[in-house]
Amino acid sequence: MKLLIVEDEADLREALAMALKDEGYAVDQAEDGEEGFYMAVEWNYDAIILDIMMPRMNGWEVMEKLRKVKDTPVLILTARGAVDDRIRGLDLGSDDFMVKPFDMDELAARLRALIRRAAGKSTATLSFQELEIDTVKKTVSVEGSPVKLTALEYALVHYLMMHRDAVVSRTELYEHLFNEDDDSLSNVLDVHVCNARRKLGGAYIKTRRGLGYTMGA
Repeated sequence: MKLLIVEDEADLREALAMALKDEGYAVDQAEDGEEGFYMAVEWNYDAIILDIMMPRMNGWEVMEKLRKVKDTPVLILTARGAVDDRIRGLDLGSDDFMVKPFDMDELAARLRALIRRAAGKSTATLSFQELEIDTVKKTVSVEGSPVKLTALEYALVHYLMMHRDAVVSRTELYEHLFNEDDDSLSNVLDVHVCNARRKLGGAYIKTRRGLGYTMGA
């Protein structure tokens, strides 16, 4: 899953990005509202973390303009915690609202919930045939036996499970699994697909030649 952090405080932005990468997310960063809006429109993210008080374009403006063109889940993260600010953020189309300072575990849980709801999933456990993923513990099992995946293999399987029965293109996987500065021109995706398929068994990840990959379709 891929996130965009739009935050002008560099230390906080970098710390948040590092913590979320440790959670297994691919993370892009924007240091002001104008850059954040451009990135949010040009690329597809699974969720956006948006500050309010920023130069060039504040979070209210970003939120209002973004909702005219995209429905990406947005969590507003700001020092402005007044009830009027919360109401304004929700009315502009944000999906959640947290006030600084915040607890990282709670932020991670809220992001998981946002992403689940956007994909139409109601629980933290995803299953298909004998394959089961616990998205909180980030564990995978087949027929009740744990399967050890790397972080990127887990992200790949998680994304395909969240979009089960759909054919996911290679481009979409690159967009949602890798950071903006990763080398997406290599065969790295093929390697991760091959390794994940080997560990899970060949029945789960299917190749649709010329189209991409699917789980269940």
